[in-house]
Formats: sequence, C-alpha cells, structure tokens
Amino acid sequence: MASQFGGLKPAHLWKRFEDILKIPHCSGNEKAFGEYILAAAKDLGLEAKRDKIGNVLAHKPATPGREKAEGVILQGHMDMVGEKNSDIVHDFAKDPIRASIKGEWVQAEGTTLGADNGIGIAACLAVMQDKELVHGPLEFLFTVDEETGLTGANKLAKGLLKGTMLLNLDSEEEGTFTIGCAGGADSVITLALKRKKAASGNLYRLLISGLRGGHSGIDIHQGRGNAIKLLARMLGQAQKEHRFGLVQMEGGNKRNAIPREAWALISVPPAAGKALSGSFKKAFEKIRSEYKTVETGVKYSFDKADGREFALAAESQKNLLNLLAGLPHGVVAMHPKIAGLVETSTNLAIIRCEKKQAQVVCSTRSSVASALQATREVLEAVCAMAGAKIAMQDGYPGWMPNLQSALLAKLLDVHRKVTGKEAEVKAIHAGLECGIIGEKYPGMDMISFGPTIEHPHSPDERVHIGSVERFWTFVTALLAALG
Repeated sequence: MASQFGGLKPAHLWKRFEDILKIPHCSGNEKAFGEYILAAAKDLGLEAKRDKIGNVLAHKPATPGREKAEGVILQGHMDMVGEKNSDIVHDFAKDPIRASIKGEWVQAEGTTLGADNGIGIAACLAVMQDKELVHGPLEFLFTVDEETGLTGANKLAKGLLKGTMLLNLDSEEEGTFTIGCAGGADSVITLALKRKKAASGNLYRLLISGLRGGHSGIDIHQGRGNAIKLLARMLGQAQKEHRFGLVQMEGGNKRNAIPREAWALISVPPAAGKALSGSFKKAFEKIRSEYKTVETGVKYSFDKADGREFALAAESQKNLLNLLAGLPHGVVAMHPKIAGLVETSTNLAIIRCEKKQAQVVCSTRSSVASALQATREVLEAVCAMAGAKIAMQDGYPGWMPNLQSALLAKLLDVHRKVTGKEAEVKAIHAGLECGIIGEKYPGMDMISFGPTIEHPHSPDERVHIGSVERFWTFVTALLAALG
C-alpha cells in the first residue's frame, strides 16, 4: 500500500510519522507506542529498554572514529492531546488519526494531529534508522504522559542517562531555540451541590462552541475566548432577570488546553422560555462583538432537550456560577525584561457536574515560583468565598535560561552555516520536560527546537511540510558537528 505521505522528504521520517498516526497514544495510553519503538530498535539491532513507568530508552553507537565524543540525548514524549470537534466521531483509545496533505501542511480531519510530539519522535526513529549519518554516542529518551502530568520525566531514574547534552525535539517554531520554560501546577476544585426534590421539566441545552482553544501556555496571551467563562457569564447575567434551574454544566477536556466548547442543561418555566432565549441572544451578541477579532467562528445554540432532571437548589446554582465567574483565566503578568513573554498565567480548564458535586480544574504557570504560588492563593481565596474546596497538586519546575550554554553556541553556529540565517533564542510560557530532567541531571546542557507546528492541542493542529525537511537537515548537520 502506497504511503499517504509519498514524495515528502525525508521519506523515512514521514514513514515513521505515518506509523505513529496508526497507534492510539493519548496520555496514559502509550503502551502500544512504546512497544512499537522497542520493536523498531530490535529490528535495527539497537539496545533499548522500558523503565517501570513506561519510558523507553534506546542507544545507538557512535559512527567509527567518533566514539570518544560527548554523548548526545535526543528526547521527546510519546503521548498526544486528544481533542476533536463535536461533530467528529473519533475514539482516541482505538481509532487511528486520519490525516492528509493540505497545501504546504499536514493536518488531521477534525481532530488533533499529534505532531506534538509525534514529529519529534519520528525524527528520533529516523536517526536511529539512518546508517548514513555521522555522530557520536547517541541516546534516545521517549517519555510518557508529558501532556497531563509530565509523569515520565518526573519518574525518570537518576543515573539512567549518560550523555551530557540533551536535544529536546518538542518545540514548534522553525528557526527558534528554546532555552527556558515556565513551571506550573494544577488545582482541583470541588464544590458540593444540593438539588431540588422535584424533577424538572422543559429542559433546554445552551451551548457555546466554535472557539479556537489552543495551548494554555503558548496561546494564553492571544486573548482567545474561554468557553467555560463565557457560558458562566451568560448564565450569571440571565440569572439576575429570569428564573431557570441549572441542571448540568460541562466544558473543557484537558488541563493544558483552553476550553473551546461548553454546555449547560437548564430547566425553564413554560412561560419563560422565549424571554430567556432573547436574553441569551443579546448576551451572546455582546460576546461576539468583544471577540470579533480573535474568535470569528464562535457560535451558540439554545435548544430544547429531552428528559426530566433534578435542577440545582438556588444556593448551589448561585455558588457554582459565582465560583466560575470569580476564578481568573488568562495572563496574570508579563515578564518585566523579556518582551512578549508571559511570566504568569492561569487557565480555567475543565468543569464537570455530578449529582452531588461539581469539579473544576485550573492550570497555573509561571517562570517565578513565588508568583505561581501567589496566583494559586488567589484561586484558594475565590474557592473560600464560594464555599468550595481546593486541592493544590504538586507542580513541576521551570527551566532557567543559560545564555552562556556551549550547546547553544554550537546550535547557533550550525544553524547559521546550514541556513544562512540567524536563529531566534527564546524562553516560552509552556512547560517542557527539560526543567525536570535538569533537576535530576544537574549540569546537563539542554536546548529545545523543532519544525513549525501550529495550533497544538486543538483540532486545527497542523505541521508545515517544508519545515520538517529543513528541521531534518539541521538535526543531521548538528549531530555531525557535535560528534
């Protein structure tokens, strides 16, 4: 069967990516992916093993004459974020990703593509496979559960890695070298709920959809709408003038994705349906006007629903909507010295209502540990006022930039020779595994880079074909220079 990426270069990298698309590998479901990597290493005659948490480590000996070079580690994560549009039928636990070439890009059909970090992993596998490359001793580290908890990096054993330089292939801007990142931590909020004793009639479903979503670190400064916040706003405003009972509310899927969709099930008195519909329409028009520049596809619907449910008691409804209104979302502070870099932010990521409680997940990031803690204390204060409980989970460390890095100097030099252009050096507001690995391996020289990937963590995710070829050319030249 012909490859769907036939003709794209380098062919062996794209063939590996095509294989990856066929293997379900969302966070927590990377076992089959790990087995694929182990089998690939075995077929190539390379040493490989899996640790207790599921990380895979492989080795490739140096090419003749390069045995005494310092060891280089190529690293990426096996898991992907599973997001899809509501009209797409797709089971991330078993269905392959359906992708196609669209002009200069590869993109999936209504789902995340998994180029984050599938392209980086495909590049590692291609390096393992390619017998024509020149390099020193190589290690390949493939971690699990990066997207939901950085678990693989957190559980990585000390002393396992032998190399002194690490190339993290999990960045998304061609020609950019990342040398620092934010730390972060999640907070799980629980609000007890009471419900009315009588079942409700005249159910309606209010839906906010069509938002761009995106990565809660990389895209948080772009002013994109948060579906949960907007839905809570519409309900809160309507609550002041109209009677209705909130039955259910859901929105968001991943802690590190800005919520694109959210919905509420509400019970409405027979005579109030028309007036409430008009109120929602007016509220939405204001939202659409506010977000007309960044959210051109936002839409809402207010439709009748079937069934009989028990609505929340008035006090619980008030507390829940006040909680969601009060919880902050977005940029808290910009970096005082690095232009354009977000220093601190927080993402109201997920809302789920059960019969007796609502659960909310917030993800907070900062390059300053004290600012991270202070922002979490704001969440704690809002919860206290709403009568909610908050569990502040352990976080992950940031990665302090090192402009004097010898590895950075080498990458800049090779990039200049290969492309004729100067690379950009930056720190990012997303979390990378480098911070954790650096804590476990003090002195490890680390840089993160990759090809151009747009809109990660959303169904609009796509990877630029030409940048992948240029990325590969740079990687191979760099390995030769380091070896």
